[in-house]
Amino acid sequence: MNPVTVKNISRKFGKLEALKEISFEANQGEIFGIIGPDGAGKTTLFRILTTLLLADTGEAAVDGFDIVRDYKQIRKRIGYMPGRFSLYQDLTVEENLSVFATVFETTVEKNYDLIKDIYQQIEPFKNRRAGALSGGMKQKLALCCALIHKPSVLFLDEPTTGVDPISRKDLWDMLIRLKKENITILVSTPYMDEAGLCDRIALIQEGRFLKIDTPAELTRKFDKILWAVQSNAMSKLLADLRNHEKVQTCFAFGETHHITMDDSSLTIIELQKYLSRLGHTDIEIRPIVASVEDCFMNLTAKESEK
Repeated sequence: MNPVTVKNISRKFGKLEALKEISFEANQGEIFGIIGPDGAGKTTLFRILTTLLLADTGEAAVDGFDIVRDYKQIRKRIGYMPGRFSLYQDLTVEENLSVFATVFETTVEKNYDLIKDIYQQIEPFKNRRAGALSGGMKQKLALCCALIHKPSVLFLDEPTTGVDPISRKDLWDMLIRLKKENITILVSTPYMDEAGLCDRIALIQEGRFLKIDTPAELTRKFDKILWAVQSNAMSKLLADLRNHEKVQTCFAFGETHHITMDDSSLTIIELQKYLSRLGHTDIEIRPIVASVEDCFMNLTAKESEK
């Protein structure tokens, strides 16, 4: 039995389709990442699976329990860390943890080993009010509270949004350690670079899953020729590349533009000559290996063509 099973879940808010027939299964003890931009439907999906929101159609089970019929049982078994900090701002770190332990009819001492590595980082501030913590410390406290009853499934909705790079790394190190406790972790994020830290990922756009696979397989199956291009006039370069008849897609990626082509009839030398005629200098073109973000942009482009 899979800890999370979802079949054709859909949800509308008025005319807006937030989720469109989402289906997937999460395996025992894996980190399953849901990767996509803001507004793609990640939070709506998590609210449905944590029994805080009803789906319009479809069905789902968490830890073997139906999300509608058995919502009380599910709430006892899951941990949920929403995207927005939702602990008691006026209570101290220690008081927040005690409250959550009491709600789940357990004690901090009983499951302390599970949160020890995380809690030790914030324990020096145990008497500080939660509202006065930094963003990274708030996330660590929220994770401790979500884990204190030793859930079988942990839902983390954009846990690293708004925190510093060091805290982001710390949190992912903690999640990888939690896997060893056989906890199934569903984590959503808009950061494509975090996809590689998951066992499997689902790329989501406008309420629909574009692809589900391991990060390695997703990039391995990328079937386009991919080049990184830059010149002295990056804004003009973007338009000129998109206007080339053999360039299929072109997207800005930091200091370069990534372009895809269906075939190899265009050579790097030919593209350099084309850009030179248009006034570009300091032109650099090189073949690159696709990243998860390249795969996402390619899939998005395919969807827009339908």
